[in-house]
Amino acid sequence: MSFPEATGLPRTIGLLANPAAGGGRGVRHLEAVVRRLRAGGAEVRVLQGTSAVDSTRLARELMASGPGALVALGGDGIVHLAVQAVAGTGVPLGIIPSGTGNDIAREFGLPLRDPVAAAEVVLSGRRARYDLGRCGDQHFASVLACGLDSKVNERANRMRRLRGRAKYVAALFAELPRFRPVPFTLELDGVVTETEAALVAVGNTGMYGAGMRICPGARPDDGMFEVVVVAPASKARLLRTFPKVYGGGHVTMPEVTCMQARQVRIAAPDLIAYADGEPLGPLPVECSVRPGAIEVLVPRDAAAPAA
Repeated sequence: MSFPEATGLPRTIGLLANPAAGGGRGVRHLEAVVRRLRAGGAEVRVLQGTSAVDSTRLARELMASGPGALVALGGDGIVHLAVQAVAGTGVPLGIIPSGTGNDIAREFGLPLRDPVAAAEVVLSGRRARYDLGRCGDQHFASVLACGLDSKVNERANRMRRLRGRAKYVAALFAELPRFRPVPFTLELDGVVTETEAALVAVGNTGMYGAGMRICPGARPDDGMFEVVVVAPASKARLLRTFPKVYGGGHVTMPEVTCMQARQVRIAAPDLIAYADGEPLGPLPVECSVRPGAIEVLVPRDAAAPAA
């Protein structure tokens, strides 16, 4: 298959790779992905930074040359770095999932277990325009988390032996016994609320933590965030209802409140905000929707994101 004009892409592709993603799956997949892209007629420039800062630098340098696409090979962390480079530029983002969570790729209907099939989407997929969240000078594609979920995210990032869903479940069981509800001040489109909560999640898309549908009503193409607030509950109740998060059924709990907003400010003591699974910084944070700020290469038959 040749590199089709229907995608509107020039032939030059920057491939931003994280070889350590998914316990080393990234490096195992890199050669096959490059081979498939080149066989499809693409000129591929591989970018492998020595750190997140170095990867960001390489991506921004590439963007200055006007590539046809920037493709992230790895997990949500490397996708997050690529998003910073392409946001608002009109250069499309391709995603070849090879990480632990892969929630951004999952949301956009990309193949999760076949990197060559994901490379095929880069060659023959279609462009779809989506919103991004913005906090200061950082963008995020999926969910901003603060509270118990950010503590779980932080612990999961330190776990090296587990992967996928098992890592986040293990991190939850480790953090839950020591966690205490937090006093939050929330401002949603100018309306201020003070509340105690276990967590606050701001969703541009619905998922984090390897498939947990924490914000099941979030759509990345409606110009709105879904804001989910989980009020304090007993640890036993949180554990019993935890499996419901994977299908979004937790929103029926009386402790869960779902709201929509375009601009959100969150303040709370001693918490770090995470977005796309990466630390953004300590609260308070202010975030807003940037409608249509990114184009993503998705399968031609991919359905619109589910509400």
